[in-house]
Amino acid sequence: MASSVLDVSSENDVSSENRVDAPSARPARPTIGFVSLGCPKNLVDSEVMMGLLDRAGGELTARAEDAEILVVNTCSFIDSAKQESVNTILEMVRHKVANGGKARRLIVAGCLVERYRDEIRKNIPEVDAVVGTGELEAILEAAGLSAPVEPAPANSPFNILVGRVASSVHQHSHPTEAGAQLEAEAAKPSRAEGDLRERQGRFSREHWDGATAALPVYLYSDETPRILTTPRSSAYIKIAEGCDHPCSFCIIPQLRGKFRSRRLESIVAEAERLVAQGVREITLIGQDTTCYGEDLGLKDGLSTLLESLAVLPGLKWLRFLYAYPNKVTTRLLETMARHENIAKYLDVPLQHASPSVLKRMKRGGTPEVFLRLIEKARAIVPGIVLRTSFIVGFPGETDEDFRQLCDFVSAAKIDWLGVFSYSDEEGAAAFEIDSELKVPKRTIAARRRKLMKLQQKISAKAKAAWVGREVDVLVEGESDETELLWQGRTALQAPEIDGKVLINDFGPHETLVPGTFYRAEITESHDYDVVARIIE
Repeated sequence: MASSVLDVSSENDVSSENRVDAPSARPARPTIGFVSLGCPKNLVDSEVMMGLLDRAGGELTARAEDAEILVVNTCSFIDSAKQESVNTILEMVRHKVANGGKARRLIVAGCLVERYRDEIRKNIPEVDAVVGTGELEAILEAAGLSAPVEPAPANSPFNILVGRVASSVHQHSHPTEAGAQLEAEAAKPSRAEGDLRERQGRFSREHWDGATAALPVYLYSDETPRILTTPRSSAYIKIAEGCDHPCSFCIIPQLRGKFRSRRLESIVAEAERLVAQGVREITLIGQDTTCYGEDLGLKDGLSTLLESLAVLPGLKWLRFLYAYPNKVTTRLLETMARHENIAKYLDVPLQHASPSVLKRMKRGGTPEVFLRLIEKARAIVPGIVLRTSFIVGFPGETDEDFRQLCDFVSAAKIDWLGVFSYSDEEGAAAFEIDSELKVPKRTIAARRRKLMKLQQKISAKAKAAWVGREVDVLVEGESDETELLWQGRTALQAPEIDGKVLINDFGPHETLVPGTFYRAEITESHDYDVVARIIE
């Protein structure tokens, strides 16, 4: 993603019923290119900013060399993400300063801005403006745009989600601002955990050099314009923002603010609009989706939301990312089991399995507790696929701690597993841990390799059990590896993070259509991917 702006394939063209013909004479629209780095939550922020810019008169382009305004939406979760963000900014700088380059304005947005706002301005003077995670609407001023003009022309290559005009509040405001205000007002009730963590200083920015003192409070709504950059059949919906948990390795609460939920009605309205425009797979995202609605007084809010969405006609797959271990309730699992279109897929980042490491991470839990959760999920939701992630090399992690983690992985037999090397992040509580407890990088790398090798064997055995199954596959297009194969996903594989279904036989079809569901039979397996032939 670092080398090119957000691209959208032709299958994302706005359908005729959603197009609004532009007037024959209108002012020239400044061309704007976007690079979005990091997680799907960041991608949704980019899509919202793109929607705001489009409605204010910008013309989006997928070619950096054609852009007059370039926007880089950054990530700063770990060191490698920060470095990628800086490298991408510098790459976009070249488009601005190169001879004959069209770019005249460079904007940096996102998490890196929240953490290093002043340093970016000081060290990269070619950056003209910065926009934090809670300032998405400030993208208009940063780009030199203000009032909305007219929708994009009919031949726009982007899928435009046009929000309805707010009628009951803030009549004097732009509809986008009114929608965001509705969400902010709805989110005013807070979670007891968040209030406690705030009193304990969890969200403090006292020692941060650049970010504004105020925590982000922004939430987009169904009234906010948004442009999809995912394939037309799939879309993300951010259902909440921020995080209240005390995890000592993480600075997301300082970057994103306190946990706050969108109104259920707003999420359902956005989902209805997505489905009406051809989306068949919706992935709900948030830093912790299992806390959804607690700040709004809802009990088991995620279950309630899933039940409201699962009944939407035309929605084939529905999933959510990410779940907190002690928030996975019996009702949530029963809701997953009851609805055919809710993916039997549970992503629960456990982070470790050693009680002593989990305690220092301020996560809690034990291998026994986690194994009981996994057993319960598999009992209530037959065929459920589990995904988790672990951090190796956390300060103080001993050989015995790592052995406990390996033993847990062997016992749990997780379907999809990611392993992260611990990254020392200034501002996180773990950063202050005695340096004598820090694990050498070489040891961290060795432990990561060992754990991934262990998981490779588990995954290979699990994928072998898929052979002979008939499954629905969402075809995505030609394989990333070779033109001789096509690729797709089952409901048990989340976009971009899990293994793929490689298709070597189109069956009764002369060709396949990306974004379409087909019935397939799994014919062979590899460590993480499977091979299939289309049968109908």
